Amino acid sequence: MATQIRTDETLGENGSDYDRAKEVKKFDDTKAGVKGLADSGIEKIPRFFIHPPESRSKPYTGPIQLQAPVIDLAGVEGERRKEIVKEIGLAAENWGFFQVINHGIPSDIMVEIVESVRRFSDETETRKKLYSRDPAKKVRFSTNFDLFTSRAADWRDTFTCSFDGLDPQELPSVCREIILKYSKHAQELADTLSELLSEALGLNSSYLKDMNSLKPQEILSHYYPPCPEPELTLGSTKHTDPRLLTILLQDLIGGLQFVHEQDWIDVSPVTGALVINIGNILQLLSNGKFKSMEHRVVSTNLGPRISVACFYSPNSSDGRLYGPIKELLSESNPPIYRETTIGNYVSLFRSRGLYAGSTLNHFKL
Repeated sequence: MATQIRTDETLGENGSDYDRAKEVKKFDDTKAGVKGLADSGIEKIPRFFIHPPESRSKPYTGPIQLQAPVIDLAGVEGERRKEIVKEIGLAAENWGFFQVINHGIPSDIMVEIVESVRRFSDETETRKKLYSRDPAKKVRFSTNFDLFTSRAADWRDTFTCSFDGLDPQELPSVCREIILKYSKHAQELADTLSELLSEALGLNSSYLKDMNSLKPQEILSHYYPPCPEPELTLGSTKHTDPRLLTILLQDLIGGLQFVHEQDWIDVSPVTGALVINIGNILQLLSNGKFKSMEHRVVSTNLGPRISVACFYSPNSSDGRLYGPIKELLSESNPPIYRETTIGNYVSLFRSRGLYAGSTLNHFKL
């Protein structure tokens, strides 16, 4: 059966009877987020959530269902290390996305942090109290960081925890303890991955880890409520991550996709696995060898879908210049990016918004 097209979908946002800015502000003023809309029982999504048809293209439907590599980290400190380094190097170079199992984060910790996001999302007054569009706030709840400037809003709420200068007491009690526990375990995994990625580049194992202390910059806990019209919107617009490395814990609902050879490929959930993706800064440092791929989240009427993303890079307040690693350069492999500070890169990423495409293009020589 063909999907029925909504009348307001064909009008566009410039219809004479539609004031987008007014509607967005009205929604933002509720401080209830997308979950508030879903809880109200709406059957049609507000027009500013409707994405252009071309951005909601169908996922890969070829004869062979492609899948990002799943890499087993068991034995990483022993005889299998060289094999694992090779697998991770190929995944970072050819896919930009891979999943890891036997990564060392206890399953009960993973389950608990997902449940804490669910509990936080159910505490309406706590969410409203923390609602803010100010990126300077260390702990905040919001919907779409570019809500007022994007072409279309995403069907997603986000609880953000920025670690630089964070006082743990600022975290809401419903998730404070588990965020601190999970971040500690994730840091250990990030250290291991940075060693493996360094070795895959032919560098000393501590190279990336020693870059002014590679630390978690943010944890973003995403909550995607069931959508009454999932075919009209997205959970997350296509984008690349601005940091060096992302560790993502996703539940079993699914919906994450990334670009591979011009197709959208599903990152099918694997029980107990974590999704790893290369960020813009690592593509810059590796002079394009490792790939930061566009990815998105498609909407669904299932769920809610919950994910927890940890972003790693040198600190944004670090004033050092970062560019292609000199040990990787040669006459046949000259630098293709100019140097930048982490803070400058992240600020430019945020000011451009997701629809502007990869910020890396701005730094190409």
